[in-house]
Parts: sequence; structure tokens; C-alpha cells
Amino acid sequence: MSRIAVICGTGMSELTSNYVKSFNSDISLLRIESEWGEVPISVIEKKQHRIFILDRHHSSSDYRTPPHMIEHRANIFAISSCNPDIILSVNSVGTMRNDFPPGDIGISKDIIDLTQFPWTFHDGDAVHSDRTNLFDYEAIECCYNTLDSLQKNVVKDLIVAQCVGPQFETPSEIDALVKLGADVVGMTLGPEQRLISEINTPHVALACSSNWAAGRTPGDPQAEIDHEEVDSMASSMREKIVNCIDALTKLF
Repeated sequence: MSRIAVICGTGMSELTSNYVKSFNSDISLLRIESEWGEVPISVIEKKQHRIFILDRHHSSSDYRTPPHMIEHRANIFAISSCNPDIILSVNSVGTMRNDFPPGDIGISKDIIDLTQFPWTFHDGDAVHSDRTNLFDYEAIECCYNTLDSLQKNVVKDLIVAQCVGPQFETPSEIDALVKLGADVVGMTLGPEQRLISEINTPHVALACSSNWAAGRTPGDPQAEIDHEEVDSMASSMREKIVNCIDALTKLF
């Protein structure tokens, strides 16, 4: 029996229902208590498999938690308590690569996180987790093979720049990140990966190209970024994510 944990956000609010409809699966809801707050997780049962889906922006109100206010420790503690074989992060990103346009899904290879905000489960005693190889090779290959059958080009060596948000970046900030080696920019993968590195659970991250980064729109460097358009673009990629999740259930 495989146990796949999925952490998702922008554009993925209907991911659970999409999966249930695609595979005629049963669904239930868990509420997991942690010292950082309660976390709701949807549990999908597909034959002998269990898929745990967490909306990282969950909130007890009608509003979605903005990226800079997410309590990542609560999320990662909750998802790890489900004892997953693999954790899949699904992240909406702005792209700086012409070969990775909006609408494509790529695979993250590494992270540049210069936000200088510490995320750890170990405040009392120093624990130094290794982050030389952030993501699971077999899971990367599994997702690559799945995406390769669904879109024209699949980039699987993306370097993700971590920014805080909630504002989008400026063109000059994007230029600086590109000079540092970044391919895409997002607001959530950095903290998630730092915490996952402390729990020693295999991790893979899919980057959903949802918009051109500031100043990078081909032919229109002055084009503005609209979050509703970003959310809509991310939503269009849900079916591909469903296929990747299903492929992972067959790997583990």
C-alpha cells in the first residue's frame, strides 16, 4: 500500500475533487493537532493506496492564509504524521525561462532561499540536516515520464528562488535572481523543503508555471501580474498533477 502526501496551494483548491472524480475514490477528512495549530487534511482511498492532500493556505476563516503567514511547521508536522512514502509539493511559480512558459509543469532540482527566515523543528538543540540532494531521484523520474506524455517539453532541473511575498517581485529583483542562477520564483517551497529535510521523508516538487515573472513577458516587459490570472492558469494544470499523483502510487 502506497501513501502519497501532497501539499498544494494556488489554483489547486479543486485538486481533491478532481482526483476523486478521475478515479472514483472515497474521501474523508482528518484534522491533525499540532503545537502550531490544527491542520485539515483530505484523505483519498484508492484501492490499497492512500493519498493525503493538504492545502497549505488552509484557514479557519473564509479567507486563504497569505504565503508570508503560513505556519509551515504545523503543515509539515501534520503531513509527516500520515507516515507518507513520499511528499509531493505542488508550487505555483513565476517563470524566467523561455522554454518553460505559463501552462507547463516542470520539476524542481534545487532552491535559492536567501530570505533569512529560520524554519526548523529544533529551537532548543541544534540539528543540522543535510540538503545536498533535496529531492528523490526515482520520484523525479516518475513525474518526468508522466509529464513527458502530457506536454511538449518537460524541464526537470529547475532552480527555484524563494521569496516571501505576498507582493510579486520587481523586475530588478527578478534580474538579480536570474544572475544568481534561478529559473523560477515562488513563495512557499523554501520553508517546506527546509522542514522536510529534518524529517527524512523523500520529497519531490512540481513547479507549475503560472505567469511570466516581472519584466519577463515576451514582447511586453511592462506587463503586469494579476493574481486571478495566475490562479486561473495554475488551475488549468490540475489534471496533469492528478496524473503525477497516480503515477507515484504505482512507484511506492
